[in-house]
Amino acid sequence: MKYTSRTAIGLGNGNFSIETTLLSAPKEDEVLVRIKAAGLCHTDYDSLFWKKNIVLGHEGAGVVEAIGKNVNEIEVGDEVILNWATPCNKCFQCKDGNQHICEQNSPVTAGGNGYTPGHSHLEGTRWNTKPIERSFNLGTLSEFALVKQEACVKIDKGSINMSAASIIGCGVMTGYGSVVHAANFQANSSAVVLGTGGVGLNVIQGLKISNASMIIAVDINEERLKMAEKFGATHCIKSQKSDVGLLEVADKVKAITDGRGADYAFECTAIPELGAAPLAMVRNAGTAVQVSGIEEEIQIDMRLFEWDKIYINPLYGKCQPQKDFPEIVQLYQQNKILLDELVTRTYPLEELNLAFADMLAGKNAKGVIVF
Repeated sequence: MKYTSRTAIGLGNGNFSIETTLLSAPKEDEVLVRIKAAGLCHTDYDSLFWKKNIVLGHEGAGVVEAIGKNVNEIEVGDEVILNWATPCNKCFQCKDGNQHICEQNSPVTAGGNGYTPGHSHLEGTRWNTKPIERSFNLGTLSEFALVKQEACVKIDKGSINMSAASIIGCGVMTGYGSVVHAANFQANSSAVVLGTGGVGLNVIQGLKISNASMIIAVDINEERLKMAEKFGATHCIKSQKSDVGLLEVADKVKAITDGRGADYAFECTAIPELGAAPLAMVRNAGTAVQVSGIEEEIQIDMRLFEWDKIYINPLYGKCQPQKDFPEIVQLYQQNKILLDELVTRTYPLEELNLAFADMLAGKNAKGVIVF
């Protein structure tokens, strides 16, 4: 059986088009998901410039439409959240607990073969009769997504609305996990969060859940600072473009933290020039966390490391999807983490261009495409 799907396709030159794709029935280890909602983040916009055609979208949630014959833990009709860092559960990293940097399936880590032509994930989705790559092996900006069974995390039906569920699989997990897993945040510690967009707000939520004594939010956008307060920030600092490396902000942070600096600092801006900024915010022997995935070459004043400071660059909040996603849903049900409130606005697929524009203008905590 074949399935047709309305799909947003990135054209590689900064543009996209809404087209019809053709999906095959699931192979032995695959699942066909009818997408109900797909979150947007800056990576989706960046993928418009990857110089290749690609099915857009890597955050999503939906209902299982069909399964392959070897899929045994997921059934047709199940509600699932999709996970872009699909583990193989067999390689060295997966067995070592690092499913987010799987050596076989990862589309982003060195050694992963997630985008190697000829692999099965490229065979099942076609556009203009040719196989087309799916963003991060998912391609959620489409009515249907054909994915590996390991990319699906089953949730209880009706436990969470699909718009809220759709954003767990990247922005929420990255922020939350960077606190509770990567940084191993200690209760009653102080923290600075640089950038209060979708990821930064979830860092703030992770800090609140972890009983931080002080959460200092930093952003250039006053509206986002208001959102930061709503999500748990205890202090807000408005930064200025003229503040190179946020050194003036660092002085304000030290004034708030008895002249010492914060215990932890989290960089969530994705601005290469601010890659070293969290080091300026933390005390001696403090921990700086580069959350946003900066990959450009930058210059760092090594004096920022003085003394005994730790700088880490985790991926995806060290996500273990089968454990972490249900945990986040449970926190949502207990009103300990805000997800509905993160979804500032929803859009139909035909308004994807507006959704991108609103995201780039900083109007949304998270925008979500609904089907």
